[in-house]
Amino acid sequence: MEPSPHLMARRTMRDMPSAPTAAGSVTEPPQRIRFCRGADGVRLAYAAHGSGPPLLVVSCWLSHLQHDWQSPVWRHFLEDLGRVTSLIRYDERGFGLSDWTVGDFSLAARVADLEAIVDELGLERLSLLGMSGGSPVAMAFAAAHPERVERLVIYGGSPLGRHTPSPTERELAFRAMIRAGWAQEDPLFRRVFTNIFIPGASEEQMGWFDELQRMSTSTDNAVESRTARQEVNITDQLPRIAAPTLVLHARGDLATPLDDARLTASLIPHARLVPLESSNHILLAHEPAWRAFMEEMTAFMAPAAATQPSGDGLKQLSAREREVLRLAAEGRSNAEIAEALVLSVRTVEHHLSNAYLKLGISGRTARTAAVASLLRSADA
Repeated sequence: MEPSPHLMARRTMRDMPSAPTAAGSVTEPPQRIRFCRGADGVRLAYAAHGSGPPLLVVSCWLSHLQHDWQSPVWRHFLEDLGRVTSLIRYDERGFGLSDWTVGDFSLAARVADLEAIVDELGLERLSLLGMSGGSPVAMAFAAAHPERVERLVIYGGSPLGRHTPSPTERELAFRAMIRAGWAQEDPLFRRVFTNIFIPGASEEQMGWFDELQRMSTSTDNAVESRTARQEVNITDQLPRIAAPTLVLHARGDLATPLDDARLTASLIPHARLVPLESSNHILLAHEPAWRAFMEEMTAFMAPAAATQPSGDGLKQLSAREREVLRLAAEGRSNAEIAEALVLSVRTVEHHLSNAYLKLGISGRTARTAAVASLLRSADA
């Protein structure tokens, strides 16, 4: 019997070792995990860290907001992208710290989840990074809400599934391997997927990815979500995308062929395709392709950063967020602010977190920096 997803999530958050620093000590991930509800009531976990223009990562097939920080496969994504953006991540329905009891993994449900998270963040505009299986969700959202998407990046993604109207024997074998080995201690069957996603990885990295699969979701969710992804085809929506779009893809990707990236770039107006010299679906920190990825991302996001100075960030603050910051400027604690505004402390923390995100600030000095920005605006 597989462990309860909620027990596993609580155990993971409590027992997972913190990330080692260069000196050998440990630190907590620089993020605060929050929750909201999708349109059908599914609880969704999301987190933000970093500094710069908001970039929301539209979740891929396997993620875990806590576990990814400890991972030699994912940590460099979080650290390096957090240096140039305010990086927002979430565990999609059925995965990580989000609800595992889910009956609908359709594209429509996943797009509605993204809409709920964007609404919860209160950002009028932001950039999206569609990763792998999250790419169709990002593209569908950008097509439906052009006024909200500043820039769009697609990495390792495809606008269509591969096994409709019926799955191939190869795909049926993959689903059988998930059912047989996903929840087992022995990673034999999961290693098949690891070899597809990161064939150039070290044994340590492969071991982490083996475990990520088992930790990130249940056997049933892994099968059902994979099946739903195979039924996607949004090629007709891509011409409606108005945001500047960067398509990045590894030439030797075994999970998603480069031809799919060429198709994406050909259908999105003015999209730019950049092939990367790698065979890994998930780029690893040591390979030159990762440096190329970051160079492209930094240059692509630079215009968004230039158009969002602190003044513009202040304009995005809601009336309630300004009210909370004004009380913080008076030196009041979160509990005192909550009492003054008849809110819960958690709601006050939520407003502050959103304000920091809109202002492009993070870290221990975020509260001071946010208050200073508000006071400078008032003085002006």
